Parts: sequence; structure tokens; C-alpha cells
Amino acid sequence: MTLPSPDESRADRREAPAPKPGILEITPYIPGKAKAEGIEFPIKLSANENILGCSPAAREAFIAAADRLGAYPDGRGEILRAALAAHYRLEPERLILGCGTDEIFALLNQVFLEPGDNMVQGQYGFGAYAIGARASQGEVRRAAEPNYRIDVDALLGEVDERTRLVFIANPANPTGTFIGERDILRLHERLPPDVVLVLDGAYAEFNTDPTYTDGLGLARGAANVVVTHTFSKLHGLASLRVGWGYAPEPIADAVNRIRLPFNTSIPGQAAAVAALADAGFQAKSLALVERWRPWLTQQLGGMGLEVVPSAANFVLVGFPPVPGRTAAQAEAYLARQGLIARGVGNYGLPDHLRITVGLEAHNRAVVGALADFLGDQSPP
Repeated sequence: MTLPSPDESRADRREAPAPKPGILEITPYIPGKAKAEGIEFPIKLSANENILGCSPAAREAFIAAADRLGAYPDGRGEILRAALAAHYRLEPERLILGCGTDEIFALLNQVFLEPGDNMVQGQYGFGAYAIGARASQGEVRRAAEPNYRIDVDALLGEVDERTRLVFIANPANPTGTFIGERDILRLHERLPPDVVLVLDGAYAEFNTDPTYTDGLGLARGAANVVVTHTFSKLHGLASLRVGWGYAPEPIADAVNRIRLPFNTSIPGQAAAVAALADAGFQAKSLALVERWRPWLTQQLGGMGLEVVPSAANFVLVGFPPVPGRTAAQAEAYLARQGLIARGVGNYGLPDHLRITVGLEAHNRAVVGALADFLGDQSPP
């Protein structure tokens, strides 16, 4: 092999290292705020965390795992995989563990997308889907969501011969809306067989509607369906970053070939196993949301605000684009009261705030503060 002369190679070289095309066009993920200026201990209602924390059993398992911090974790997470398989009646070899489901989304994009391929998601779809697609040099296509809800026909209208993935959060983030089993089955039936349908069930446990399914039943028999769940929401283990997916064995094998070798920790695996077994804590967490989500919806709607019907542990609230009453001004006003909500302008919803369902005192404080903000001094 003949190497170019120093002068020739230098002429073709860049002046500095440069990322591959498209990377610098990616908008970084913006997490919910955790601080309020001048407030030492604000109430954080911006990240849809479990306001009750985590299961006491999970906490104990985490503490016990501290004795093993010097050891590498089991890279396959066999104990957690076995617990998930038993709990959900799944085949262990089809499970994927991830550093949160965010990692699984990124890996699926990496496995399936080549330059020129595309991924389809809803208009207000979770931001991590698009980040992973663009990092893999794929095109992101967004289907319209009338009434803040996934529209199956609109999704199918974006699918073409270069589509490799369709991502749906169901219930959706940041809207809280969902589509039922009939729509999921219709979407799957009309997708080409080489397109992977990814059903993100981060908020699945909060949806008690009888028409709803998280898609695991479909995934058990389909060759192109992946269902994901997380321990960050209902189970209250967001800081430990444990997510999982259920996929056809060839897809699970492909993803597991490229994931990081130790992507879930010993404390994370131990706490997740304990959390999964604590039905009492799960029931308590669900009861809190089921009690206060309708109350927030009613109270905020009664002020004239638009509250999108939610099947998750949060509500999406629309504000009038009127000076002095905007969502951004409401967010700032709440922060001054020590209440942190989530602005969702980065999702194309500049006139909305997303508010996590909190404890009774938190929810009443939010309603009272927004009543004051809107000029309504009546008590909640």
C-alpha cells in the first residue's frame, strides 16, 4: 500500500476533529427542572417520578448490595431476567435489560437504521426516540396527533419502503393519552413485516382502561414487535436506571450483541427484583394516582384551563396564549411558590405544562397557586 505524502494527506485533512454528519444537528434531551431559585426544598412535579419514592423492600435490597460495589455485575442480569419472566410469563432469552429504556431505544435505532432509512413516531413523541434515530443517521418522521392522541392512519401514512421502526409511547409522554388494543392490532396488521413496532409502556401500569393493552400479548407471537417497560415510574427507581424490553429472539440477540457489557448494576438489579415483588407498594402508588389525577383534572379544568385526559401519572395542562397567562409565566409563578412543573415547548407544546400527580398537599398547592395566577382567589 502506498501512503500519501505528508503534503497530500495534510491537504485532505480537516483542521480539527469533526463528528459525523447530523450529530451537531441533534437537540439534546432536556430533563425536567429540579431546582427553583430561592427555594431550598421545592416540590418537584416535573419528571413524573413516584412521589412516594420506592418500595421499602427495594431500598433494603439496594443497601444490602453495597457490600458488592467492588464487583462487576452479572452482565446478563440473570436474576432480574428470571424475575421478569416469572412475573409477566415471558421467555427469559427474549428479554433485553437496559440502562433505562432510553438505552434500549438507542440500541434499536442503532441495530436497524442506516443512512437513508427512517423512523416514524407521533407528533409529540418522547424525545429519546428521535435522538437515537438521528445519531444513527436516520430520518425522523412525525405523524400528526389530532386531539393530542396517536392516529394510526397518520402513522401509516408516514411509512414507506425505507421505514424500519415505528415508536409509540402508550400511554404517551408528554400528553398522557393512549390508544386501545384494537388500534394497536390494526396498526400492526397494516405495517410491513420488516418494520419493527416499538411499544413503550413506561406508564402502562397507570392505565386501567379496559380497552388498553401494553402489547405484551401481541409481542409474544409477533416477529416484529418490541415492548418496553421501566422501573423508573411506578417502581420509583429512576436514579438506578433499569429498563427492560421484550422482543423476538432475533431482535433481542442483535440488541444484546451491541449493548454495553455491564449496563445494569448490582444495586439496580437487586432493587428491581425486590420492587417487582412488592405488590403492596405498587398498589399504594397506583391508588394515589387514581385518587388525585381526576381531582387535578376537574379542578384545573374548572378554572378554564385545557386539561388533556390522562392515563398516566401526570396531567398535561393548556394555557391561553395571552400575555400574563401563558404557560411559561405559569411555570415561573409556580416555581416562585416552590412548585416545579415541566414546560413542554421542546415537544411542540409551548402553551402547555406537564404536572406530575403528587401527594394531596402538593396537588392542592398546585391548584391554589394556579388559581392565584389566573386571578381566581377562591379556595380549591
